[in-house]
Amino acid sequence: EVQLVEVGGGLVQAGGSLRPSCAVSGFTFNDYAIGWFRQAPGKEREGVSCISPRDGKTTYTDSAKGRFTISSDNAKTVVYLQMNSLKPEDTAVYYCAANWDQCRWEIDEYEYWGQGTQVTVSS
Repeated sequence: EVQLVEVGGGLVQAGGSLRPSCAVSGFTFNDYAIGWFRQAPGKEREGVSCISPRDGKTTYTDSAKGRFTISSDNAKTVVYLQMNSLKPEDTAVYYCAANWDQCRWEIDEYEYWGQGTQVTVSS
């Protein structure tokens, strides 16, 4: 059974940090790219960052560049999203998702999704 389980969201003040993680099981970790997406109330789900555990290649959207860092622990099959200098506009439910082969931003291309973890940034 494929599972992606996010933990590590929470409530933080603006300027603070959080590091949610995504524990993956049920498929070969190196065969998939793992992306982080987020969805704020009333808004569409959007990409944040993505990593290919096979080669360590990472990519970020403009909203994450310079503040967020994605990493993976291939032995534990866990992907982390270190989020620094958080802003109120980062408030959203954060999801991790798995895509066969490579990072991409098309949400429909991701086969497996976690249940999400809430991140709330207060001003």
